[in-house]
Amino acid sequence: MTTSARFDRGHTDDLMTFLAASPTPYHAVANAAERLEKAGFRQVQETDAWEGTTGGRYVVRGGALIAWYVPEGAEPHTPFRIVGAHTDSPNLRVKPLPDTGAYGWRQVAVEVYGGPLLNTWLDRDLGLAGRISLRDGTHRLVNVDRPLLRVPQLAVHLDRGVNADGLKLNPQRHMQPIWGLGEAEEGDLIRFVAEEAGVDAADVTGWDLMPHSVEPPAYLGRDRELVAGPRMDNQLSVHAGTAALAAVASAAESGTAPPYIPVLAAFDHEETGSQSDTGADGPLLGTVMERSVLARGGSYEDRARALAGTVCLSSDTGHAVHPNYAERHDPTHHPRVNGGPILKVNVNMRYSTDGGGRAVFAAACERAGVPWQTFVSNNSMPCGTTIGPITAARHGIKTVDIGAAIVSMHSARELCGADDPFLLANALASFLER
Repeated sequence: MTTSARFDRGHTDDLMTFLAASPTPYHAVANAAERLEKAGFRQVQETDAWEGTTGGRYVVRGGALIAWYVPEGAEPHTPFRIVGAHTDSPNLRVKPLPDTGAYGWRQVAVEVYGGPLLNTWLDRDLGLAGRISLRDGTHRLVNVDRPLLRVPQLAVHLDRGVNADGLKLNPQRHMQPIWGLGEAEEGDLIRFVAEEAGVDAADVTGWDLMPHSVEPPAYLGRDRELVAGPRMDNQLSVHAGTAALAAVASAAESGTAPPYIPVLAAFDHEETGSQSDTGADGPLLGTVMERSVLARGGSYEDRARALAGTVCLSSDTGHAVHPNYAERHDPTHHPRVNGGPILKVNVNMRYSTDGGGRAVFAAACERAGVPWQTFVSNNSMPCGTTIGPITAARHGIKTVDIGAAIVSMHSARELCGADDPFLLANALASFLER
């Protein structure tokens, strides 16, 4: 049986469930961990001593998760096969002093995170979710998944040139959502959030909260061949990587052990440069790989040998050709939705793919029976980047940039092909197991 038989449209149904249940990186990590637990993985604490036994393990740190499976007979120098992704998405985030307002409106002070399309957050029903930190050092997830906030747009009558001249938004003045009427009262928002979480507001000493659209993901189009939903960049890859790792671990438990140690590395803070203790530019992945080698009785030499043979697929969403803006794309590279995952190339190393990496990815797709495409930026346009170059440079491992093709990237609601999520998962499973 080929890997392509493992996933079908049910995978996309499950992706939609995952997106709806993961309004923040913390929720995405919790939901990925739950799926791995069902596949037999067990959480290990970074502060504990690790054993070198076989089986699936994972580490959670904030909005990041590293999971790996040690097959029977793995040597200390066995290379890793890594699927890299990120859990965060551009959005709005609550400020340390959140209670504000004017002219009888109660508002929430927010800061812009990453590079969102700000206009897509206007006139949208928003919930509020994230993580609160308690006085005893523990954390509690909270999700107010109902209409609570709204960023109202100025009426066209008061901005007559908006359609001709374009919408101009000041992030400080125009993006503060309303959530009621009356005068702002210090501590009001956190008291509300604490009540929703079932804790005493006096015990809440910190928070990482963010609005999210409460409109659920949905199939779109005459033949339901598209999916619209939030945070596809890049929870689509987190979900696909989780499914692929669980499938490979299940096959190994049945006697088909991979010759590598398969890994899922889901980082936070990619949208702001990855420079944090949970970002790809931090030490988390390297520490996990090194401790895995040492736990299996390895040495520095074994670690060096393992990393020399390691390959990472950095899976992030990429740009499908936009029918209304085709001139913004390279004239000979037009990735299409439902055309399979894309190989992302940039000779200036904004993406980390080279010819050898292309061969690795092509082989994985061929084994899985998955079609694939190539993306390269128009020379007149600046190219984005991913965790790929960071991972390659920090750990000295071959890294290949890939992903699913979408449109409306960085919108509060993005659009992908309904077939592409499970095509991506098939390719990732093939990569991890061979």
